[in-house]
Amino acid sequence: MSRRVYPISIKINGKRLESVVIDPHYEEKHAASITDEVILELVQLLNGRSFNPVDTDEQGFQYFVNDRLELNGRFYKLIWILHDKEIFIGIVNAYRR
Repeated sequence: MSRRVYPISIKINGKRLESVVIDPHYEEKHAASITDEVILELVQLLNGRSFNPVDTDEQGFQYFVNDRLELNGRFYKLIWILHDKEIFIGIVNAYRR
């Protein structure tokens, strides 16, 4: 399956982002408890906030982990990436805690 791209207008770490790229990896084990729509709502929870990366790869992608995002009384883990030269947030994985 291919990655899906959705338009968005948010600011994370002081950077304006225009799209969300969702990797379908989460569907392998978590399709029963999470959808693209839930992921988009979780991404909105990041808007206007700043986070420290947990890792940076050799291509300059910074990896972030939010372990307890609460949405509708449920907690989720969101693993995502940013790059200084890109205007998207990439969702690596997401699942319910």
